[in-house]
Amino acid sequence: MKEAILLVGGQGTRLRPVTVNTPKPMVPAAGVPFLAHQMARLAAAGVKHIVLATCYLAEVFEPYFGDGSAFGVHLEYVVEDEPLGTGGAIRNAAERLTCGPDEPVLVLNGDILSGLDINGLVDAHGQAGADVSLHLVRVADPRAFGLVPTGPDGRVLAFTEKPQTPEEIVTDQINAGCYVFRRSVIDTIPAGRPVSVERETFPGLLADGARLHGQVEDTYWLDLGKPEAFVRASADLVRGVVDSAAVPGPRGEALLLPGAQVADGATVSGGTVVGAGARIEAGAVVHGSTVLDGATVGADARITASLIGAGAQVGRHTVVDAAVIGDGAQVGAHNELRDGVRVWCGAVLPDASIRFSSDR
Repeated sequence: MKEAILLVGGQGTRLRPVTVNTPKPMVPAAGVPFLAHQMARLAAAGVKHIVLATCYLAEVFEPYFGDGSAFGVHLEYVVEDEPLGTGGAIRNAAERLTCGPDEPVLVLNGDILSGLDINGLVDAHGQAGADVSLHLVRVADPRAFGLVPTGPDGRVLAFTEKPQTPEEIVTDQINAGCYVFRRSVIDTIPAGRPVSVERETFPGLLADGARLHGQVEDTYWLDLGKPEAFVRASADLVRGVVDSAAVPGPRGEALLLPGAQVADGATVSGGTVVGAGARIEAGAVVHGSTVLDGATVGADARITASLIGAGAQVGRHTVVDAAVIGDGAQVGAHNELRDGVRVWCGAVLPDASIRFSSDR
């Protein structure tokens, strides 16, 4: 296997305001754009040629990644003028592939952090003689995902995309967003129109008698669609819960990027990242969070499991717990932001303007 397609065209609406100025795959996780971790894993698995299927804010990828040589790969970019869905994006990007019709092509969603054995998936694909192989994981609550029941030999039996009734929940195995396609199968996807690989391509292939193989692997897996998941992924990468060669520093309780300042008496822990030029003032406690470049956390503030956007300011004695502060926002002193609160980019919150009662 030498070629892969990375699907990075989504708008990341569930992550806003984090994705207002930055496409989801370029949001920093453990000090670098999340996409860098996926590229590092692909390179480690022997992938030599990667095609990025871009759409939303497509212009920001190439200035950072260039031709991919710094990551040990050859990188090409394909831009969708209008969103084409997962299947349409794969078909569109395949124009840049060079492999033969029977060769395997790896396809990854751009918002999944996983400890998957990539070469193991490709080997299983070949051994099964599959047209398409899917990485599957088991989850406690599969309602938000695509269900993929399999037979004893791993053959896919059906697809149920985001079940609506209890009767539809026939398995706890879900589509984990990583596939191996036989190259010729990609060419059967209709070109030039939106196609959902989950709702149209896979069920259609199954109905036509194609062999679809499901590889269940009990490994680290996290869908980064929501801010709390992105923050957790970053912390897990910093702490070494999941490995990535792209992390720019040793694993531990915190990652401080160049120019970051942590004052005496401040505490950063739990996999916290303090971005370049960011400042944590005296007495502040930051745990399991991401503080992006140029942001400031004021004296005696408390930040937990949260994301503080680039250039944002959090005032002294303010509590931010499981919340998101957008780029350039200013949150005054003595505020409390908890439980999924999101402050939009550039917003200004005066001192003591948002408080939570002590009995919450």
